[in-house]
Amino acid sequence: MTGYVYIVTNHKNGTLYIGVTPDLERRIYEHREGLTPGFTSKYGLTQLVWYEEFWDIRDAIQREKTMKQWYRKWKIALIETMNPDWRDLYFELW
Repeated sequence: MTGYVYIVTNHKNGTLYIGVTPDLERRIYEHREGLTPGFTSKYGLTQLVWYEEFWDIRDAIQREKTMKQWYRKWKIALIETMNPDWRDLYFELW
């Protein structure tokens, strides 16, 4: 089963959330619509600014755990490598 690690935010250099999912399009839709109570709903984290695909969900889970230990500046550098303008990538998924 494939998996994705992703980062959502509320605006450029705003609050960041790292998550993992087997279905990126569905999961980001849930964040955008506030369908899941918790951290992302509380802070309005609706913009997908970075993601990475893995062929095995277990690898995605490990990557998420590792990234959650990173310094914020490392996460920002990763986002800006893929998405320097911090575009919302949700509409580019399909």
